[in-house]
Amino acid sequence: MNWVVMGSCGVPSPRERAIRALYDEEVGGLYAYVVRLLGGDRHKAEDVVQETLLRCWRTQDIDDGGPVRAWLFTVARNLVVDEYRLRTTRPREVDGNVWLEDLPATSAGVDTLLSAVVLEKAFQQLSPKHREALYETYYAGRSMREAGLVLGVPPGTVKSRVHHAVRALRLALGVVERADQEVVGRPDWSYASASAA
Repeated sequence: MNWVVMGSCGVPSPRERAIRALYDEEVGGLYAYVVRLLGGDRHKAEDVVQETLLRCWRTQDIDDGGPVRAWLFTVARNLVVDEYRLRTTRPREVDGNVWLEDLPATSAGVDTLLSAVVLEKAFQQLSPKHREALYETYYAGRSMREAGLVLGVPPGTVKSRVHHAVRALRLALGVVERADQEVVGRPDWSYASASAA
């Protein structure tokens, strides 16, 4: 029985010698090139160089000593570009806790969101007529007269509905009104034409 194992007798085959010579000559420059392409990521560069040499070993005829330097650099560049494209087309992979760090931590944004949720729930408790009057005046920015034309009611009725709707919203939101308090200015979320009527 005769067992032949590559390299066991200490005499490498011509193909093995050629790939070792190619490695000795090209790996330093190829590695430096790939590191530059990857922005200094040495670990990924090692993987790309290894894959490039593996593809060279599988597909190129290196026994004849022909030039393969340009082929190596082109394959390495293509591997880097392919990996970049794959990374940008797929969603970013994260573990369970990373997304919490990416959320905006500003209290103003959270307060605004919570206020909007509370206001929406209070708004849903209003009657449809009151909601329509508030929508036309505050959200659409119409005057009382314009809102009356849209809703098909007199401007005084719109004004009355808006007054009662705002009062109901204040009660739903827990805002307490006292008789001695004077309301100054407009709320931040009102439009200029909402107060004109």
